[in-house]
Amino acid sequence: MKILVVGNLGYVGPVLIEELARKHPEAVIHGYDNAYFSHCLTGVNDLPERYLEQQFFGDSRDITVSMLRQYTAVIQLAAVSNDPMGSRFATVTKEINQDATVSMARKAAEAGVRNFVFASSCSIYGIASGAPRREGDQIAPMTDYAKSKFGAEAELENISGDMVITSLRFATACGMSPRLRLDLVLNDFVAGALSEGKITVLSDGSPWRPLIDVSDMARAIDWAIQRNADNGGRILSVNTGSNTRNHQVRDLATAVAEAIPGTTVSINTDAPVDSRSYQVDFDLFASLAPDYQPLKTLSDSIQGLVEGLQRMQFSDSDFRTSSYMRLQVLQSHIDSGRLSESLKWIDRSVKTPERQTA
Repeated sequence: MKILVVGNLGYVGPVLIEELARKHPEAVIHGYDNAYFSHCLTGVNDLPERYLEQQFFGDSRDITVSMLRQYTAVIQLAAVSNDPMGSRFATVTKEINQDATVSMARKAAEAGVRNFVFASSCSIYGIASGAPRREGDQIAPMTDYAKSKFGAEAELENISGDMVITSLRFATACGMSPRLRLDLVLNDFVAGALSEGKITVLSDGSPWRPLIDVSDMARAIDWAIQRNADNGGRILSVNTGSNTRNHQVRDLATAVAEAIPGTTVSINTDAPVDSRSYQVDFDLFASLAPDYQPLKTLSDSIQGLVEGLQRMQFSDSDFRTSSYMRLQVLQSHIDSGRLSESLKWIDRSVKTPERQTA
């Protein structure tokens, strides 16, 4: 098996690569990334990319058919990866999350790739009161980020051929990573509790969010790169997470406070109701991938974050304006003249986008 992970130098990629290397020691694993966040290492003493045979640098918008030949599986993680970034870079969000994903998949099919895996999102359900949402239910994406994810899914369904395509509609990510993000709800709460001794919930705490630990995301991707067409169909969109990990935001805050003694919780009870609230039904994923179900509980994810942040001696109460926030990193690149508003590197003289070994 020869695997290409596109967008491997982010939050999910380092955890995924280690999982794949452990599960498939005989596999050849390559990474391809634009290196926006390659320097955002947290709490590690060595490069996560040591598990790779090679690291290539380039923009996911520039991938060609020839670059994808000989790969058994292509995993598309590259994305403008949350709502604030999607709002700040609306046009680019569609270019990278949707257009580049679909182009990559078409080229992968032409190149003879067996499995294509796309990291989609449950955020496509948007406003979803009532029963937990299943794959065939109506979607209501409210943000540029969510719209780009569903847009990619819709176009992937039109790709002909034999390539097995899996869109994993992930629950909200959480947990410790060698490139930690703190612009995720549970990660933010743990960081606030450790650095300030308090958690501030800006909403009234009632919205529902399904969560999945980043390590369980890696397990699901491992399933998807091996999936056969007779297990769910040649083209599949599937909610990826666990029914037990649908949580209301206020319950997440309470769980973190209980795990970190002395933490106070402030909930803005006067805030207008946040309409971005959805519970998700993960029964289809449970039936298709019984051996790859999420293992981490909410307590496990919180404890992993606490241990990781304490190991880093984390104490930055101003972390929301730091490099732990992906939007801050991109804005810093732009302000310094390294990156354009279209998220293209301005000085490419030290890089060759197609083949550069780490």
